[in-house]
Amino acid sequence: MKSVQKSMRIPEKTVDGIQDIARQWGKEFSAVAKELLEEGIKMYRCPGIVFSEGASGRHARIAGAGIEVWEIIATYKSMEEDFKRLCNAFDWLSELQLRSALGYYRAYPEEIDQLMAKNESWTPEVIYQRFPFLAGSNA
Repeated sequence: MKSVQKSMRIPEKTVDGIQDIARQWGKEFSAVAKELLEEGIKMYRCPGIVFSEGASGRHARIAGAGIEVWEIIATYKSMEEDFKRLCNAFDWLSELQLRSALGYYRAYPEEIDQLMAKNESWTPEVIYQRFPFLAGSNA
């Protein structure tokens, strides 16, 4: 992605906040500021979506639910994109929350497709190779 250098004035309190996050994440200030700006734009464009850290990294999630967008989209695709079935499968989520996930996918399909592909790559063989203790006595 092409990068453009811009100069801007940031309140000291905001700079302190970004520096704190950069220390927590073990990243450079500019990388954290860029990531937070990108997430802010995505949340602005897709109401109902938030970003938070999880076991597999920082990803788009449904606000108030914690479930990652890619999980909803993967289920939706496995149901031949039947919205009614999706509503039944995630009956604890509102229709608006599910539509937020679909809207996010329409806006950022490459991001979600990449996460779904990563998840699909976890075959039993890969899991047992990476975590041999999970194979038990069957290996």
